This record gives sequence, C-alpha cells and structure tokens, in this order.
Amino acid sequence: MNEVTNLLMNHRSIRHFEDKPLSREQIETIVLSAQAASTSSFVQAYSIIGVTDKEKKAKLAEFAGNQSYVAENGHFFVFCADLHRHDIMGQMENKDVIPAIESTEKFMVSVIDAALAAQNAAVAAESLGLGICYIGGIRNDLEGVSELLKTPDRVIPLFGLAIGYPSKKNDQKPRLPLQHIYHENEYKQDEAVYREELEMYNKIISEYYDERTGGKRKDTWTGQIAGMLEKQTRMYMKDYVQKKKMDLR
Repeated sequence: MNEVTNLLMNHRSIRHFEDKPLSREQIETIVLSAQAASTSSFVQAYSIIGVTDKEKKAKLAEFAGNQSYVAENGHFFVFCADLHRHDIMGQMENKDVIPAIESTEKFMVSVIDAALAAQNAAVAAESLGLGICYIGGIRNDLEGVSELLKTPDRVIPLFGLAIGYPSKKNDQKPRLPLQHIYHENEYKQDEAVYREELEMYNKIISEYYDERTGGKRKDTWTGQIAGMLEKQTRMYMKDYVQKKKMDLR
C-alpha cells in the first residue's frame, strides 16, 4: 500500500458540494492529467467540455433526471467520444479515413480513450482533495445534450464528471470480491461457484444497506441490478450513435 493505492481504494462518489468554483489552475491540472492517460495508437479520440454556464448546468441536471449535483458543483466536465478531428485530418492529408472512423472498432477506441482520460481526471481531482461523481444520466437525452453543447457529427457526449469541494461524504459501497472479478489464465466456468460468490456478495450488500438505512433497506446486489436491467432504458442509443456517423461499419 502507498499513497496512490490508498487514494484509489478510498474512492467514493460525492453528491454534495460546497458552492465554490474550481480555480483555473485546478481545472488545467485535471485536464492535463486526463490528457496524460493512455490512448490507443496515439489517436486521442476524445474531447472534454467544461460547463460553467449556470443555465446550461441546470439543463444538464434536468436531462440527467434532476440530479442537483449536476448543477451544483465546483466544475462540470462532459467527456465525449470524438472522431470529428480525425475527419478533418483526413481532409488535411488527402486520405480516405471515413471507413475507419465509421467502424465499430474506432467507435470503441473513442469510448475507451474517453473513459481512460476521465479516470485520470477523477484520480487527479481526488488527489487535490476534491470529490467527484460520474454522471451517466446525461445519456437520457443525448439529442438535447448535443444541441445544448453544440457537438458536431462524430462527437458523442458519453458522461459527465461533477467535481468540487465535498460538503458531505457518502459511505463507500463494498465492491464485488476480488476472486469474483479476477480470473487467471481463463474465464471461470463453474456456475455453481459463480452463484455462490454472488450470494456471498448479496449478504454483504444487504448488511451494508441495512446498517446505512437503519433497517429501512436490505437490497441484494443481484436483485437491485437485475431489477434495473429489466427496465429497458436509453434504447435509442444505437440509432443516435449511427446518426452521429459513428459505429456504421
């Protein structure tokens, strides 16, 4: 264990922030840390939009299901998969890059690049004593988000990252056991063992909720997540992505 691993293993989402903006130096440090993340073949297929306009933040909060911490934070970042610049570079270099940037592979590259950059940004922010919360809820209405942020074709807002000074810290939720997540040499295929591990984790999560809520809630993890997955949400996504001229081949 060291300072970095302690920081990583003590992560928790923060949903209550002080009314205090980040400094320009903090913002630039976070973005530069994001840019230092690994990127597939140096493609750098992502962009970051910082949202400071209060009306736009309020609208993003509305898109995200009226989550107040989308509007009330030190700074709100939107991470985007971005192959727009690659379209432009193809024109600059007189190269036919369209089949590649419209492929599922490059779409995956852009999503992975954005996620890697975002996690660097999150860790950098936490190292500065700030709190963070990822916001997938902006995908509830990507047409609205795209219009609000004026993202062109081949740019897809993926998620937000609210960062600020914590005014309240939430409890850390127990993660799945290491032996359930980590497979060595090949994927474990014994379903009985798999189910046993999930039942053990269900007990841990149920006890966590019971203690956190004073007995008002005793959810299991499999019950909670299966219930969520049973509800079909954001099923427009494939059409939206292809409308933005990505994931076409």
